[in-house]
Amino acid sequence: MGVRHFGTELQDFAETAGLIANVDAVLSVDTSVAHLAGAMGRDVWILLPFYGLDWRWLLDRSDSPWYPTARLVRQGRGDSWSVTVAGAMDQLRERLTP
Repeated sequence: MGVRHFGTELQDFAETAGLIANVDAVLSVDTSVAHLAGAMGRDVWILLPFYGLDWRWLLDRSDSPWYPTARLVRQGRGDSWSVTVAGAMDQLRERLTP
């Protein structure tokens, strides 16, 4: 699918915003990059842990009232991150495949 990690190549939020503006979608855990992509109105899939979930993501939702273009991918009880990431990748494929 052409998934790439750019973390070490970006120096500041301006560079990060420039990259976000030029990719099809962002896949991230709950980080500033996820919030930046959401604030920019770009497609962003945010991976959320089963335990220790932050209040802002509410409960039992796959969308976000804060970022209309965000899709929340929640880790299932007892699921490894590899299962959660695989589910997110399936959603990305479905969204990005013409």
